[in-house]
Amino acid sequence: MKDGAGIPNGDSGAEARAAAGAGAGTPPRGRRRRLLRWIGLVAVLLVLAGAAAGWWLYAKLDGNITEDTSAAAELRRYERERPSHFASGAQNILLIGSDSRSGSGNAGYGQDGGTQRSDTTILLHLPADRRSATAVSIPRDLMTEVPECLGADGSRTGDRFAQFNWAFQWGGAACTIRTVEKMTGIRVDHHMVVDFGGFKKMVEAVGGVEVCLRRPVDDVEAHLRLPAGRQVLHGEQALGFVRARYSLGNGSDTERMERQQQFLGSLWEKVSSNGVLLNPARLYPLLDAATSSVTTDPGLASLRGLYELVRGVRDIPADQVKFLTVPRRPYAADPNRDELVEPDAARLFERLRADRPVTVTTPTVSPSPDPEPAVTPREGSGEGDAEASGDGSGAGTGGPSPTGSGTSATPTPAPTFTGTTAGTADCR
Repeated sequence: MKDGAGIPNGDSGAEARAAAGAGAGTPPRGRRRRLLRWIGLVAVLLVLAGAAAGWWLYAKLDGNITEDTSAAAELRRYERERPSHFASGAQNILLIGSDSRSGSGNAGYGQDGGTQRSDTTILLHLPADRRSATAVSIPRDLMTEVPECLGADGSRTGDRFAQFNWAFQWGGAACTIRTVEKMTGIRVDHHMVVDFGGFKKMVEAVGGVEVCLRRPVDDVEAHLRLPAGRQVLHGEQALGFVRARYSLGNGSDTERMERQQQFLGSLWEKVSSNGVLLNPARLYPLLDAATSSVTTDPGLASLRGLYELVRGVRDIPADQVKFLTVPRRPYAADPNRDELVEPDAARLFERLRADRPVTVTTPTVSPSPDPEPAVTPREGSGEGDAEASGDGSGAGTGGPSPTGSGTSATPTPAPTFTGTTAGTADCR
């Protein structure tokens, strides 16, 4: 009777107490809902904060870039005279290194005379398939036709035959671009101007660039003193290395351009390595240095424009990044100046216009300790170095084999030019 007359069963009471004890540490359903809402809110705030930080960084980098609107306006004025595009998808970018002493960090390299010249000018050709890149150096002492240009004071210069780097002093980037286009027949799609300070910042941003010196360097004018051997150059040293002229090699601008090409090849390899592109700690300083150091045409004056450019070239193998100098020789009227060698220069320009491959061979350097090492043609290339061969061609003839009828059953081989690649070590 007691078991069934309202008196609790002993086992049932134990189960109730156990159930109550098991739920003692579990929040009520309402408390769990509030906790989940707080977690969701925090997650949303973190996402918004990340997006805001990303947008701030994007806006900062995008705002760093200086747009060269004056050059764009001047080029539009002469649009009818400019070359046409011959190869769809290919791009030609003119890289100009300014020797201006104005601006932060540049005064230490000489007195600011209120003018600037192009200390370095490189025409970078990117083919439509983006499987290679060809960088052609144009000597600053090259004698060429400079067209009418608009000066900084609003006056216009007349057409004249002059030293190439005067074009930048007379009319800035627009005048240099029109001079290059008149010389080569190649349409320049974009341009970038970098000064001394900007160059140093970009080298520092990647942690320095490795070079190898066969002899010690002591150049007071370039602020450069280095021991022989392999070493990493940072901002100031790197700038001195690419600018040094009188203490390295034979003191010619030719050898300085070769050092610039070698350095840019090493820089290309460093930037394209995972150590930079996949390392945020290295990538952001590089982007910040690059965007704050360049003056570009409107088409590249945005982070998106620069990103599209970099994305198109980042997978090019180092041995397909080619460097060479326009075929030239000492100018007949003044051996301290240069002139183009024809038809070799015309062959090079034609291949770039038509987006055809350019083949370069690296000259063999003699182990002689002389300051001006001998340069010999590669076996079987049919080609010698411009200065070493005496004719200044810098390219093989590439002509047909002579026969009695003046024709050949074999196709004409492509011309080969003396140069190097980003995959070529400069310690040989």
